[in-house]
Amino acid sequence: MSADEQRKLAAIMFTDMVGYSALSQRDEKLAQELLEEHRRLLREIFPRFHGTEIKTIGDAFLVEFGSALEAAQCAIEIQRTLAHRDADASADRQIQVRIGVLIGDVVHRGGDVYGDGVNIASRIEPLAGPGGICVSVDVERQIRSAIEIGLVKLAPAELKNIQMPMDLFQIVLPWERAR
Repeated sequence: MSADEQRKLAAIMFTDMVGYSALSQRDEKLAQELLEEHRRLLREIFPRFHGTEIKTIGDAFLVEFGSALEAAQCAIEIQRTLAHRDADASADRQIQVRIGVLIGDVVHRGGDVYGDGVNIASRIEPLAGPGGICVSVDVERQIRSAIEIGLVKLAPAELKNIQMPMDLFQIVLPWERAR
């Protein structure tokens, strides 16, 4: 490991806007408008939970947290904010995101973050479903007794390019249960 590298255990959040690519092809101007609003809303929330934005990848965010609980609370707040926003928006102006949260080993190098933690977080995010949050078993253990929210175990998932199957959990959001 070089002098400008730092390895540590971190909570990693990966977010992705649902349907952004398809919307871009249909209506590029609207897609850009919603992307900018999405970025503004999420960037207001990250610091409230001590999240550090590492980078954006198209319509996705990679965010690092010092604790699984703060990452989960941030993810819940993002989904609450977007659900509240979408309640008054027409179907074509909805902003939905999927969120994956994992505790993993990461390497900081040259202002970016690498490692299994990042790779796996990007693989569990699509399993969350629109407006959902998917977390690893390590995150579930850390937050189970700390948040008043249900967690449902998902069927064991085979993740692309990840050797071992992983136990994953879906956070049951209160407003989803109401539906």
